[in-house]
Amino acid sequence: QVHLVESGGGLVQAGGSLRLSCAASGIIFSINSMGWYRQAPGKQRELVATITTGGNTNYADSVKGRFTISRDNAKNTVYLQMNSLKSEDTAVYYCNAYAKSINWSLSNYWGQGTQVTVSS
Repeated sequence: QVHLVESGGGLVQAGGSLRLSCAASGIIFSINSMGWYRQAPGKQRELVATITTGGNTNYADSVKGRFTISRDNAKNTVYLQMNSLKSEDTAVYYCNAYAKSINWSLSNYWGQGTQVTVSS
């Protein structure tokens, strides 16, 4: 199976920046894409950004222009640079990998999440 470990969450003031990291480990045959999702209290989990191995990115409208996703394929690591943070960005951020592990099936794998809190 694939294990994902996030880091970089914390408390930041509105307008500030934060950089999240997620490293994938375990038995990995291939990774189609990695990304970040978030879930705020009382809300459903939503897409933040994804990136394919080839570097194609996709962002939620709410974070376009403020967040940047990047990837180090050699390290199986994905990053999320978050700038101009708003209170609305407060959520638990989950790392995702759409990957093929030892069972040969493409599956979504999730990290345990890291809390991002934005205060005024």
